[in-house]
Amino acid sequence: METNKITIFDSTLRDGAQAEGISFSVEDKLRILHTLDKAGIDIIEAGNPGSNPKDIEFFDLIKNEELEHAQICAFGSTRRPGVKPEEDDNLQKILNSGAKVAALFGKSSPFQVEKIIHTTLDENLNMIEDSVRYLTDNGIEVIFDAEHFFDGYKLDPDYAIETLKAAERGGATVLTLCDTNGGSLPSEIVEIINRVQQEIKIPVGIHAHNDSGLAVANSIAAVEAGATQVQGTFLGFGERCGNANLTAIIPNLQLKLDYNCIDPDGLKKLTNASIKIAEISNYNLTGREPFIGKSAFAHKGGMHIDAVLKDPKSFEHIVPDLVGNERRLLMSEVAGRGTIINRINEIDPSLTKQSEETTLVMEKIKELEYEGYQFEGAESSIKLLIRKELGAFKPFFIIEDYKTIGSKVQNGETLSASAIVKVNVNGKTVIHAAEGDGPVNALDIALRSALEEFYPAIEDMRLTDFKVRVIDKGATASKVRVLIESSDGEEIWTTVGVSTDIIEASLIALIDSIEYKLLSDMEKQMKAFHLV
Repeated sequence: METNKITIFDSTLRDGAQAEGISFSVEDKLRILHTLDKAGIDIIEAGNPGSNPKDIEFFDLIKNEELEHAQICAFGSTRRPGVKPEEDDNLQKILNSGAKVAALFGKSSPFQVEKIIHTTLDENLNMIEDSVRYLTDNGIEVIFDAEHFFDGYKLDPDYAIETLKAAERGGATVLTLCDTNGGSLPSEIVEIINRVQQEIKIPVGIHAHNDSGLAVANSIAAVEAGATQVQGTFLGFGERCGNANLTAIIPNLQLKLDYNCIDPDGLKKLTNASIKIAEISNYNLTGREPFIGKSAFAHKGGMHIDAVLKDPKSFEHIVPDLVGNERRLLMSEVAGRGTIINRINEIDPSLTKQSEETTLVMEKIKELEYEGYQFEGAESSIKLLIRKELGAFKPFFIIEDYKTIGSKVQNGETLSASAIVKVNVNGKTVIHAAEGDGPVNALDIALRSALEEFYPAIEDMRLTDFKVRVIDKGATASKVRVLIESSDGEEIWTTVGVSTDIIEASLIALIDSIEYKLLSDMEKQMKAFHLV
């Protein structure tokens, strides 16, 4: 085994599913499973086969599922007090799950033993040892999750360590120390792990919760203290304040501390995997997530942008490509001419700051900003605008006409809004109608439905955020600026539209969103065939 190898244990499908607002279907869990596997995660905790019908169905479904890298892990508790292991339903369901690895939790806190599960301290030790040995004797590798370990250690260090020794005697391969209440500090984590390693002979892991905002820091501190397994969820969501966020832990350990967590190709999939899992989970990324967030390598200030263009290390702690992210130079009132030429050079490297085309692009941007456009958060619209001004864009479709009918309330019930669009694609006209939750949603559905015949990839798109801002307040003819965030499960992009009519502003942003998707797909295909 590599001396610097850290085993990554993902609990998104189990601990993550306990987060408020998160609910996975069996199909959702299957898609997340394969996304985590392709990202190079070592162990994926698939759920508790003894807890609910959905998890039982999922374990049955994945028994014959082929994975590239990961091992499937079943989660469950030690036997009940006074019950033999072979008579315990939970342990039997772990055996029948088909998983070759089990994360078995038991209490390490005297308070939890006596006040919560109402048994004696000695019986709890027997429960741990008996249960671990029963599973290992039946060919299951057991990771013992010492629940409430750090709280238990603070109450009674000797007893907490005795629970680890019981699991060690039973044949556990890893002892995971759980900061279940999320209240420990990094200095406490280090001190306690140092003591534990003097008492036990097998590897230790860390399972941190984020109730004090320290789950990532505690996990890294644990590894530096000698832990060789890190448990967490891929995006950090979980019960209460969440779990340790693996998308922050993995690159910190691998890129800064030289540990081997996942292979470099898996690391480059980190951002893409995060977007996929967020989409499947219906979890909104803020954009400010370290390493994988949309804003993680975004630069706005003119002086900052100038410095980054000279040497990215001036304002970036790692190379964005290493985690599959990208640098973004934001268009704003504080950005300089260098930002625009950088965008132009992505399309035509021969142009300079002094080129006539550059001046025309800048004048167009200033004109639109005067009208109320703001491109700082809508890089996709600016990319399209530059292409159009340089004559490097051919429209994928033309909107010939559209109409929306707003929703209304009738007999206390809100009726759906409707939209009709007339679209021309390469000389062929299509008319399509749709209903939606409001006129913009109806327009979005109608437009994409009309285009799917010509561009099937549009089916993967969905509108993930919609923001409206009134630019000139107080007048009935005030302009509005609409920002639309879209995703296809692989990428997230934002477009903007401005008009005195909110529907028209929304349509402008929707058109840009679809055109950006189609252009992006076309460029990817051309790169795949080495045409660009």
